[in-house]
Amino acid sequence: MTASSEEPAVTRSGARTALLVIAWLWVLVPFLYGVYELILKVVDLFGG
Repeated sequence: MTASSEEPAVTRSGARTALLVIAWLWVLVPFLYGVYELILKVVDLFGG
């Protein structure tokens, strides 16, 4: 009976981890793209 009560907690924890990974990617991908574009513009402005 203990194993069946632990099963949903593991599934919920896995789903939460997946959601956190997706949320961080949702934020980091555009942020990193913006940093990349900023670096390109700074290089063009000062060194290009």
